[in-house]
Amino acid sequence: MKEALLYHVKNGAVECNLCWHRCVIKSGRRGICGVRENRSGTLYSLVYGRVSAEHIDPVEKKPLFHFLPGTLTSSIATVGCNFKCLHCQNHTLSQAAVSNRELPSVRRTPEEIVSAAVQGGCRSISYTYSEPTIFFEFAYDCCRAARDKGLKNIFVSNGYMSREAAEMILPYLDAINIDIKAFSKPFYRDICGGSLQRVLDNVRFFKTRKVWVEVTTLIIPGLNDTDAQLNSIAEFLADIDPEICWHVSAFSPSFLMTDRPRTSSERLRSARQIGFEAGLRYVFTGNIRDRGGEDTRCPSCSRTLIERNGFRVTSNLLASGSCPYCSEPVAGVW
Repeated sequence: MKEALLYHVKNGAVECNLCWHRCVIKSGRRGICGVRENRSGTLYSLVYGRVSAEHIDPVEKKPLFHFLPGTLTSSIATVGCNFKCLHCQNHTLSQAAVSNRELPSVRRTPEEIVSAAVQGGCRSISYTYSEPTIFFEFAYDCCRAARDKGLKNIFVSNGYMSREAAEMILPYLDAINIDIKAFSKPFYRDICGGSLQRVLDNVRFFKTRKVWVEVTTLIIPGLNDTDAQLNSIAEFLADIDPEICWHVSAFSPSFLMTDRPRTSSERLRSARQIGFEAGLRYVFTGNIRDRGGEDTRCPSCSRTLIERNGFRVTSNLLASGSCPYCSEPVAGVW
């Protein structure tokens, strides 16, 4: 255990200020995430250094398409999450802490995480799979150690961290992919257990603070797939910056949501077109085979600049950050 960051004593309990739930936790109890416990007035993280998943992935798998494309990232996670998404594709990790199931974990120090990333030929470390906010103390220490060794830091997040947490990680965070799961308050309340506005606020916060931001929307038939919802997400992103990469990805039945079909390729392609029509320059399809749907094209001359096959980059002409055909700058970290 490690004493938690960002909490204070409140009326005989503790208030956790790590995410927007701001759980008030009585002694002997845990917060919504299931991994932060009040022990006699001290809040502890129960997952510090307890890694339940670690892999080396292409950075495109996060997904990040305009951040060091074609490189490897060392991905780590603990159990726990501050959302309860009915369709969670990583529920064996995210919900383990609240379902009383013990998952195997290995003890790791931040130095060991960084050393493994360097030895694996990675350019970055990704805090992913579950929600990095809930293992914030460990992620924060790893981020600082990674920065010392010249590695980049990536969060793959539901975007529900508090402003205090966002400000604290900001100096060490290089890129973040945030889910905008729907443009619907009832969806966030009933399907996820959260608030849409807080997520939107964090997308804007990180983008305006010069962190590289990409956004993913998993399109679920009958729940968040109307033209109106998709257009609202696209217009929101375009209003912040039309160069934000938007990933529209296919849903597969999972966890507690097995009553809905997979997203059709036609719906994903039409969602991509909605993004372009709203003014976004880079919109990608995901979780399906869609020739050209994962490629980066020049927003000026429309030539293909990065060609992808799944999570593999097969051609990259953007080493300089500009189109070699027309010299148009292309936003990204190259």
